[in-house]
Amino acid sequence: MTEALVQVIGVDLGGTAIKLGRFTAAGECVQSLTVATPQPATPRAVLATMVDAIAQVDPDRAAIAIGIGTPGPADAAGRIARVAINLAGWQDVPLADWLEAETERTVVLANDANCAGLGEAWLGAGRHFQDMILLTLGTGVGGAVILNGELFVGHRGAAGELGLITINPEGPPCNSGNRGSLEQHCSVQAVRREMGCEPGELAQRAREGDASAIAYWQTYGHYLGAGLASLIYILTPQAVLLGGGMSAGADLFLPAAIAEIEQRVLPSSREGIEILIAELGNQAGMVGAARLALQAACSLPV
Repeated sequence: MTEALVQVIGVDLGGTAIKLGRFTAAGECVQSLTVATPQPATPRAVLATMVDAIAQVDPDRAAIAIGIGTPGPADAAGRIARVAINLAGWQDVPLADWLEAETERTVVLANDANCAGLGEAWLGAGRHFQDMILLTLGTGVGGAVILNGELFVGHRGAAGELGLITINPEGPPCNSGNRGSLEQHCSVQAVRREMGCEPGELAQRAREGDASAIAYWQTYGHYLGAGLASLIYILTPQAVLLGGGMSAGADLFLPAAIAEIEQRVLPSSREGIEILIAELGNQAGMVGAARLALQAACSLPV
């Protein structure tokens, strides 16, 4: 089969929904489907739901490989879901082996934020860059690192947890065991904890001139910029992409974040850097999982 005819399936496994898409090697989505995540979302229940959904999105078995983004770290080989956040009973689940046995197709796994980074690098705001990072600003803060056109996961598969870097050593405790992580200052949970409301409401208040809301978003930008400054010094990417639901309010915090970066980072480490909003929205994980499958099937670079 020539590369032009190759098709793959990308699966984004979430706590409430599973999104699937069948893609060509050029990135065209031929068919897509969203199904509810079974509750409780035990590994075997999720597997059964996934197998049924894959049969629906690919009734003629045109796809030769399947990529899956899971809400937690995978092993370096992309075979085992080591932990899956907000899913019941997930600990070192050999999901790739299970699904390969059920579908008789190549299967590979990655962390969902890594898949989002792959998606943006392939078809989104990062498609023009070889070196970039993505931060997903949502309920938590996830991250992905693309270096020399390839996803960087480290020797054990767990690299790129950008949201867990320390911003304030004495800050709020994090589920990771850290304190004052970037996630604890720049996530939905941070807004709820500090302001007692949802980010959308706080954004609306700021746009209507509420002084406390405006001040909060300035502080948010301060923390985000400080966190990005550390990442930029280490990785010197060509671009930083901001995704996740909170990126919709970027107009309220991005100027403060950029000012923080300009103050903290030497020009030699940030020369030409672009700070961009991710383009693929909640489809990024599914798209990136498809790219992961293409890489597994065709040995393609990002």
